[in-house]
Amino acid sequence: MPELPEVEAARKAIEDHCLGKKIIKSIIADDSKVIDAVSPKDFQASLVGKAIVAAHRKGKNMWLQLDSPPFPSFQFGMAGAIYIKGVAVTKYKRSAVKDTDEWPSKYSKFFIELNDGLELSFTDKRRFARVRLLENPVAVPPISELGPDALLEPMIVEEFYKLLSKKNIGIKALLLDQGFISGIGNWIADEVLYQARIHPLQSASSMSVEICGTLLNCIHEVIGKAIEVGADNSQFPNNWIFHFREKKPGKAFVDGKKIEFINAGGRTTAYVPELQKLSGAQATKEAGKPQKSSVKRTKNIKNSDGNDNLDEPESDEEGKTRHPKVEGGKKTTRGKNASTKQKLQESSNMGEDDDENDSGDNDEDLKKTQSRKPALRNKAKGSHMEDKGGEIKKTTGKNASRKRKPVESEDSDGDDYEDDNNGNQKNAK
Repeated sequence: MPELPEVEAARKAIEDHCLGKKIIKSIIADDSKVIDAVSPKDFQASLVGKAIVAAHRKGKNMWLQLDSPPFPSFQFGMAGAIYIKGVAVTKYKRSAVKDTDEWPSKYSKFFIELNDGLELSFTDKRRFARVRLLENPVAVPPISELGPDALLEPMIVEEFYKLLSKKNIGIKALLLDQGFISGIGNWIADEVLYQARIHPLQSASSMSVEICGTLLNCIHEVIGKAIEVGADNSQFPNNWIFHFREKKPGKAFVDGKKIEFINAGGRTTAYVPELQKLSGAQATKEAGKPQKSSVKRTKNIKNSDGNDNLDEPESDEEGKTRHPKVEGGKKTTRGKNASTKQKLQESSNMGEDDDENDSGDNDEDLKKTQSRKPALRNKAKGSHMEDKGGEIKKTTGKNASRKRKPVESEDSDGDDYEDDNNGNQKNAK
């Protein structure tokens, strides 16, 4: 998904090819989910006749500065992408627009033609992006709520250590918080923690100044390298964990060392237990826990847009083991329905691995997608199922007065979710 390097590549392409040119035509999609709080007609009228002065970015947000306000602003979400006809701009898997497709794409939400004939389009197949028309983008959300940009506003070690010492949460969850530092999404967080040899669940407040310095250096190095190659992941170093994040559990290795998958910060997280170990009190506590079986992924399911939701493995280290409730000394789950209910609970608790947890981009849309629960097809004899407002209740035999609810769906974000102020977790590149 688009994280800081991908959005920076789009900004740089616009800077190199579009500055100083005048907009002579504009087509804005009639899609109120993506085009935020302005009609297509008014949006188009505000663009035509104006020149592009600059292209700016903060975190995973980009905006175009025209010769007069208002300015178009882009929150990339899970699959937002910039295309310039005839110009190679880095693409990623979820953008799902091919060079052979119609132009502009049927997924285009924002299209402009410039006075030299150049054409630019912002597309979004999954419709988690947001395109806004703002008088001053930096003065209003989501950009006004972002923390310092991981590239443009680098912290010094002492400042970074001081901030982390006040955060008693897992380090990966903190890195995904766009209000703390903006631009880092799921794949970057996994990469910098692997390079720094830090466990994703290590408490930020427990990290020494030396470890904080190592992590800060890795953030700068990983982002710097990704930008250096134009966010072309085929040119990322071969020893990056990035290249192996989509392998199946048990078959994922980097430099001969096994990669395992857990849930950290509400996102699917790849790490190497042999190199990334918990330290201090967390290590002692972990050593006293019984060993659990490895995490398994579930099959992809289709969402309302007809797209595959990415799998989210159950967490071995921060998830809670789920057991059937006991009433009157007996388990309430009976017979064949026991396995059915268990599958429902597990399905309900699987989060989508998307750049939306880490950024908070379009959390509401993601929650709606994730909260849909599959219907139970098989009823036990003498049982009655009711579905009221998304809650499934069951009454059986003499216990008809007792009603039970399945475990509620647990949302992530904190991209994924899209990265907490921006946007919109397994790597979807």
